[in-house]
Amino acid sequence: MVRHSLGRVKRNFLRWGTFTVGIMVMSMGIALMIRADLGAAPWDVFHIGLMMNLGMTVGSWSIIVGTVIIGTSALLDRRLPQLGSILNMVFVGVFIDLFLLAISTPAHLSLQIAMLLMGVLIMGVGIGVYIAPNCGAGPRDMLMLSIANRTGMPVGRVRLLMEITVLLCGWTLGGPVFIGTIIFSLTIGPVVGYTLPFCRRLFNAWIERGTRNEDLDKRAVRTYHHDRVS
Repeated sequence: MVRHSLGRVKRNFLRWGTFTVGIMVMSMGIALMIRADLGAAPWDVFHIGLMMNLGMTVGSWSIIVGTVIIGTSALLDRRLPQLGSILNMVFVGVFIDLFLLAISTPAHLSLQIAMLLMGVLIMGVGIGVYIAPNCGAGPRDMLMLSIANRTGMPVGRVRLLMEITVLLCGWTLGGPVFIGTIIFSLTIGPVVGYTLPFCRRLFNAWIERGTRNEDLDKRAVRTYHHDRVS
C-alpha cells in the first residue's frame, strides 16, 4: 500500500512538474516574441495594449484577462475550472514578467528577426510540453471549447473569431501589430502540430517506463519474501 502510494505521488510529481516546465518554456517564447519588437501574438497585443493605456505589467493583464475568461467559461459550462487551468493562468503571467525583466530588445534587425522566430519555436515547444501531461487546458482554450459546445460552431472557427476579436481590440488600444503577428499566426499551428504529438509520446513513454520499473520492484520483493519463506 505504501509503495503504491509512493508510485502515485511520483507520477503526479512528474505530471505537474512537466506541466510547470512547459508553462515556463511557453512563457519564455512569449517574452522573446514581445522583446523582438516586431509584433506580438494576438492575445499579447491585447495585453500590451491594456498595459499601455491602464498601466501594470503584461503578465498582470494576462492574469486578469485569464481570470475573466475562466469565470466566463465556468458560467457557460456550469462547472468549476480545473486546477491546471488556474495554475496555467497564474504561472504564465508571473513567468512572462520575469522573462521580460531579463530579456532586452536586440539592437540589430537581424537579431530581432532571429529572436522572433526563436520565440515562436520555443512557444510551440512549451505548448506541447505543458499539454502532454493533461493537467488542464489554458483559459483561452477553455473559452474556445465552451463557446463551441454552446453554439455548435467548429472549434477552428471559434478560435479564429476569438483571435481576430482580441487582435482588433489590442490594435485599437495601440498594441504592437506587425510582421511578427502574421508570422506567429501562420506558423504556431504547424509548430504545435509537430511538438504536441512528440511531447505526448515522450511523456507517455516516460510514465510507462516508471510504471514498469515499479512492477519489477514489486515482483523482486515478492520473490525475495517467497524465497525466505521457502
